[in-house]
Formats: sequence, C-alpha cells, structure tokens
Amino acid sequence: MDNSPLATTVFLVICISCLLFLSAWRKRSGSGKLPPGPIAFPIIGNTLKFIGLCAKLLQLSEKYGSIFTIYLGSERVVVLYGYEIMKEALIGLGEEFSGRGSMPLFEKMAQEPGIVFSNGERWKKLRRFALTNLRNFGMGKKSIEDRIQEETRFLVERLRNTHGRPFDPTLFLTHAVSNVICSIVFGDRFDYEDKKFVTLINIIDENGKLQRSPWTALYNFFPTLMDYLPGPHHRLFKNALEFRRFVLERVNMHKESLDRNCPRDFIDAFLIKMEERKFTKRLTV
Repeated sequence: MDNSPLATTVFLVICISCLLFLSAWRKRSGSGKLPPGPIAFPIIGNTLKFIGLCAKLLQLSEKYGSIFTIYLGSERVVVLYGYEIMKEALIGLGEEFSGRGSMPLFEKMAQEPGIVFSNGERWKKLRRFALTNLRNFGMGKKSIEDRIQEETRFLVERLRNTHGRPFDPTLFLTHAVSNVICSIVFGDRFDYEDKKFVTLINIIDENGKLQRSPWTALYNFFPTLMDYLPGPHHRLFKNALEFRRFVLERVNMHKESLDRNCPRDFIDAFLIKMEERKFTKRLTV
C-alpha cells in the first residue's frame, strides 16, 4: 500500500503548524514592552472575539485597564479606552500622537497619501496650503454665502419641478451641497442632470456604504489575501479609479486655460503652487 499521499499530508500539516507557532512566538516575543492583552491566535489574532466590538472593548478595559493590546489579524493594535486616557494622549501628548497608521484599503484607493493619509512635515505643508486656499475661495467666510444662495435658487427650482408629488429630498440636498463644494474646488457647479456629476455622487455614496461594511476591516487586516478573494471591496477600487479619472479630466482642462495671475479655484491654486515649486527646485540645483 502506497503511503506517500498520507506522508505528504502529515508533512504539510507539521510545516504549517511550525509556521503558525513561529508566527505566534514572534508576536509574543516582541510584546515585552507592550501593554497587556488577551492571547492572540496565529494569523487571525483576536478577530473572532470582536463580534460586538464595543461591548468586548469594555470587557477588556475592565480586565486589562485603559491601555491594552489586541491583534486584528496580523496587525498589532494598542487600544486607548476611556475619556481621560484619550484626552491625555490627544491633547497632553498631541505631537507624539499626531501621526497616522497604515490603512492598506485607503492607501490602495488613493494611490498617493495626499492630505488625509500624510504624516509629518508633508502633512503640515499640505494642510496649511489647503486651509489657506480654501479660505481664499470663501470657505468659512461670509463671501461663500453668494455661492450658497446661487445654489439655493437652483435647488428651489428643482423642488418646484416635483409639482407637489411626494419625493425623497436626500438626493436633492446632496447634489446642492456637493455643487457648493465643486464651485470651490472645480470653479463651477454642475447641472443636476449632468451624467458625470450624477455618476460622481453615486460613486461617493456607494463607497461610503462599502467603507462601513465588514469588508473594509477585513481588507485592512488581511490585504494580501483579500486581493485574491472576491467581494464588494473590489468595487471600492473601481470606484476610486473612476473618481480619479474625473478629477484628472478637470485638472487637464484647468491646465489648458490656467492664468497664473488669477486663480479661479482650488485646482488652479494647486497647479500654480506646483509650478512655483518646480521653479524653485531648478534655481537650487
């Protein structure tokens, strides 16, 4: 009787068990200076324990204190639980806690860090530029009232066109608010029936719903594995690519009609800043 298939199976089981044991041992050996926490399984960590996340975190804080360590998949996470410890971390130690951790899902969607996922000096410069120029175009100022009032007139006209029939105002209000933002970023509003504008709003809405699903958490914990598994998380990436195409199309349109002495919107301001930076680099080389 040929026992080679059985021997091969046993050998593979032993190898996998050794790898899992090694993975678990490396996690525990590197956690000597970390806060205490529950024992984690190899690969999946404490993931199975966190159905009903809020209640579980409360239980762990009662057992291990306001700072404890958990493993979400292979990701080691130090949890701060409670108002006082959060206040101490974010206010008392704000500089030390100002960085952002790695979020594989959003990093793949954005492709580049930008203002949301940047850290350090890059984040400070992008934030300063964004705040300054958004204010220049009316954000947070009385001058933005003109844009809002203009959009309100379009919204009222759209409401009149319902002719008294019942309707859900959510989409109408979403389009109106989005148009105010578009007027600052892109320099113009869109017609409510504009196909590209409607597609853009649908993409943002769909991605918002998908990001609140368990698939987002699973991707952040097991990014390599989730790339090969089917699921709605792949729709996030397709939507992000479509959104990027829309923005790049507007950027290219701005490049063709850019007036460096009279920026019309946020995109113009960013393009001018990029040219200034390139010019400065040429001077210092």
